[in-house]
Amino acid sequence: MSLITWLSLAGICLLGAMAPGPSLAVVVRNTVRNGRAGGLATAIAHGIAVGCYALLTVGGLALALRESPALFTALQLGGAAWLLHLGLRGLREAAPGVTATLDDTLPPGPLGRDAAEGFLIAFLNPKIALFMLALFSQFLPATANPGTHTLMVATIVCTDAGWYSLVAMLLSRPRWLQRLRSRAWLIDRLLSTTLALLGAGMLLHSAWQLVIL
Repeated sequence: MSLITWLSLAGICLLGAMAPGPSLAVVVRNTVRNGRAGGLATAIAHGIAVGCYALLTVGGLALALRESPALFTALQLGGAAWLLHLGLRGLREAAPGVTATLDDTLPPGPLGRDAAEGFLIAFLNPKIALFMLALFSQFLPATANPGTHTLMVATIVCTDAGWYSLVAMLLSRPRWLQRLRSRAWLIDRLLSTTLALLGAGMLLHSAWQLVIL
């Protein structure tokens, strides 16, 4: 793979990661709740999940999803249900009037949960598999060797995890984090409501797709 081709691949991956959506909302929410560690755990796990899709695409999963609307819709249902769960749980856990400074931080949650949320928010999104299929079809030659596969997967993982890690690092800077945590209740409610509405909308859409199949 030439340098120009690799830079094009990395650029497209970065643009895909930068698109606003549920993943960004989860990274921001976990950063506000658990600081830099929570945001990085979410970001790295998200990148690993995207990398898993890249590996599975090489194995033919993305093609199977494209050829099987029922399988695609079933996976969408799982992702929508997970989004709805995250949103409703966040709304239950958000407490009015919570404020925090750097000396009086929010009670940290388990980092394992942050990582699980980051992983599942990506892995239960079958559109990522279709994105990978389009990506591999453009950048992976028919005669590609395992080294090229490895380079592509590593680029995808590092770009995705790197972008969300950058977001977590910037938001967790002391000055920013203090301001965000002073409005923690409002931010948590807004992000959790967004996730719940996205999940409910996707759930209804996916259920309708199953009905008309």
